[in-house]
Amino acid sequence: MPDPQQPWYTPGPPQQPVPGNPYASEGGEPQGFGRQTPPPPTRRRFGRGPVVAAVVALVLVVVAGGTYALSDRWRDEPAKPVAKESPGPSGSASPSGTPAAGGPELSRIPTTDEVEAARKPGESAAWIVDDRTDLPKQINKVHDLWIVGDTAVQALHRKVTAYRLSDGAEVWNVTLPSPVCETPANPTPDGKVVVFHHERPDNERGNQCNRMQMIDLKTGKQGWHKELDEPGDRGQTFIVYSAISGDTLSVARNMVAITYRMDDGSKLYEVSRDKKQCVPKAVAGGPARLLVSSTCMIDIDRSKNYGQVRELDPRTGKVLWRHRTRTGWSFGSLISMDPVVFTTYNNEDVATDWRITVLDPGGKHRVTFDARDKGFEECGGDGSGADIQPCRGAGVGEGLIMLGGQDQVGAYDLKTGKFLWGVKSDELRRLYPLRAEDGRSMLVYEAASSSRPGRTFVMGPRGAGTEKEVVKHPVATAPYEYEMSMGHTAYVDGRLVLTSTHVSGDEQRKPVREARMLSFAPGSP
Repeated sequence: MPDPQQPWYTPGPPQQPVPGNPYASEGGEPQGFGRQTPPPPTRRRFGRGPVVAAVVALVLVVVAGGTYALSDRWRDEPAKPVAKESPGPSGSASPSGTPAAGGPELSRIPTTDEVEAARKPGESAAWIVDDRTDLPKQINKVHDLWIVGDTAVQALHRKVTAYRLSDGAEVWNVTLPSPVCETPANPTPDGKVVVFHHERPDNERGNQCNRMQMIDLKTGKQGWHKELDEPGDRGQTFIVYSAISGDTLSVARNMVAITYRMDDGSKLYEVSRDKKQCVPKAVAGGPARLLVSSTCMIDIDRSKNYGQVRELDPRTGKVLWRHRTRTGWSFGSLISMDPVVFTTYNNEDVATDWRITVLDPGGKHRVTFDARDKGFEECGGDGSGADIQPCRGAGVGEGLIMLGGQDQVGAYDLKTGKFLWGVKSDELRRLYPLRAEDGRSMLVYEAASSSRPGRTFVMGPRGAGTEKEVVKHPVATAPYEYEMSMGHTAYVDGRLVLTSTHVSGDEQRKPVREARMLSFAPGSP
């Protein structure tokens, strides 16, 4: 049962109750927000990437001695600090754009040793990675973040790199002949993955995403590689979605899904259009489960279409159960594989009209609820795309469905869909649920702002002042943490790992280098 006390607060110092509480009302029934901050623009469902702003402006504002630039900005991305180049002395950077005592300017990334030297009493240890790989002068996607053993592994451009969790040191890297274009959300239980890279090394149009390379993420050793195209399907692999389920790899593209053995890349089976005119759209995987989402009764009138999700036996392709959405709605993004929890959206209002659905272990409908009355946006404002996994800004655990996003985070009951409690910031800061704690509280990452570092804390259903700070992020890394406020997050054994989702390769237009990866943990690194 939710705690009867006021179930929300304003995170960050000072901790004060907020008037006009939208999560509490007389009689205990939640009402709409009393006062709201206008939400940022919602990303549309045109794939998983952000939308480039149509107007390019250059605005220079002098702030605290540093120069800040706003130019060619990705939608929903905060303005990023740009400092004037200076041959400043070595040390650690301050978030204001000016060097800390003996610290470097923001024209370069400090070393982990410099960050450690600048750490203030009570702040967490941190390491930072500066990847100096030469990137194309474009916005480059940073792919899924994998935690395998004592390493964090990720693909960027043509390279897959493993960094040691304890100190951020590079353990190994694999350079591919062409840029990576797709990665599955999770590796196999024993740490193997297949990355997809382009047919050619160039960035020209018509470059297909049809090369598969198996990599052992524990060692960096490369295994089998092959071309994805099947006979008769040549030229239809520009957009690919993949998922790993146990020891199998499933790939969806061009209205078909094919599953392969992970050990040798041999084909197991194919899933195509069924008798009900349901066309495979995307796949989602986990330790032992495979889900295939489909669009059904394809029609120009989208209100006549509906969505379907099926669980398949990963090894045989046998359908274990199927669930269809109501007509006029589509499958959105997967929040949880076990139990199955996902979003759906209205085909005629894909940007704002969405719901959350929970299924029981047999695929039968348990509950559908609407989280919009508390101001939540689908997948933390990221929306859903054809690549249904993962749904950032959301998670499930300990009987809770956890939702985050711009300036708020909240918990719903998994069985009933009833809202339990939430917290809301009066600043425009991202709040990400990391994991559930004991069924009544959750671990939350509060992203950095332009003037203050982020933090990691535990919060439950009680009122203001009951949160417990777990990791106090250092001031010295705040500018680089701020760069990653819309990025990938992972929390393992008390350590938080952050990366961006996109980085720019145009050093002339963006003179500030973007950190490759950041990590925080209590104590010494």
